[in-house]
Amino acid sequence: MMAAKEETVGVCYDVAVVGAGISGTLAAIILGKAGYSVALIDRNANCPDEFRVEKIGGELVSRFQRLGLLEAVATASTPFTDIVNARRGRVLDRTHAPHFGFSYSAFVEAMRAQLPGNVDFIVGRVTDLRTSAARQKVMLLEGATITARLVVLATGMGDVLRRSLGIERQTIHPRQSLSFGFNLVPAGSARFNHPAVTYYGERVSDGIDYLSLFPTAGGMRANLFTFRDHRDPWVRALRERPTQTLAATLPGLVPILGDFEVVGRVQNWLMDLSVARNCRQPGVVLVGDAYQTSCPAAGTGVSRLMTDIEQLCLVHAPRWLATPGMATEKIAAYYDDPRKRASDASALELAHYRRKLTVATSPAWRVRRTLQLIRRRALDRIEAVSPNAKARLRQLAGRPA
Repeated sequence: MMAAKEETVGVCYDVAVVGAGISGTLAAIILGKAGYSVALIDRNANCPDEFRVEKIGGELVSRFQRLGLLEAVATASTPFTDIVNARRGRVLDRTHAPHFGFSYSAFVEAMRAQLPGNVDFIVGRVTDLRTSAARQKVMLLEGATITARLVVLATGMGDVLRRSLGIERQTIHPRQSLSFGFNLVPAGSARFNHPAVTYYGERVSDGIDYLSLFPTAGGMRANLFTFRDHRDPWVRALRERPTQTLAATLPGLVPILGDFEVVGRVQNWLMDLSVARNCRQPGVVLVGDAYQTSCPAAGTGVSRLMTDIEQLCLVHAPRWLATPGMATEKIAAYYDDPRKRASDASALELAHYRRKLTVATSPAWRVRRTLQLIRRRALDRIEAVSPNAKARLRQLAGRPA
């Protein structure tokens, strides 16, 4: 790790990555392992303790494994495989698959520890970017200027640098969802009834999609995904009286989980669905939330950002760096990438679907909710008789096993 200093002026990297969260760090790891010189720039020497992604599972486990990073993920996480899915005090079905629960900061630090030697981690605040079809300049508040052939913006939802380049953010759905993160401990017993639980909202009027409960190094972690107005008095009540408010809103939770108490502060995150516009410019690309935000309830954020990183770092950037220049025509190939476009479109579609499924009151959506519950119970009964049958049915229906 090196601090930003004046002597970095004149150093020309293959790639400068701005932002060392999950997106930027993964990009730097992949490009560094491929032999490119990379400057990874972030204002924080250590990742702050923020409420961001705190769990991965399903196909993400396989993707981290393919990148050779699953062992690093495991060292910073608490692994679990069994999840009880429930609603209104009744078990719907169960999920059996590898999952990992963690704090966001621990996860990012574990990834940063995997940075190869040809990646310079530079601590500094980027104040300006100068881009062109040949060389890019990254100016830091500390006085240094970093030069690179390509700049990757992995700055999340921060807009300052994008705006300096004339890149705009188009809001697709303002205040799409409101998510909460907090910790639980058992009340009156030594442990909870299950190691992990996904508990779905009991009433449409509550605007709750689901509550995800899973183990981390700090104990039982809760991620609550809602489609409520952030000004709703219920939101303040959850912050001030979390145990009582959660128990009153989800009365069937205690029979499934056991008595609980919320400890520590309640964090929250209000998410707008948005996508970057006017981003096809020479010398710079946007990845992850810097390009398009994702609805946390849909669970597509990490999958989508990994698609961005994989397509950029494994497909397009090597082609671009093999020849001189970094013109707009090169950059456009990344935004036109079929896999990226499909991932972006799927994330938006699922975001709209989760919101409708949770709060829509039309007869059609009421029927759809009922049918989904019936199907899940039926599949669970089938699995009890033949575990392989459930997987085959899900594959036939186009759904993950």
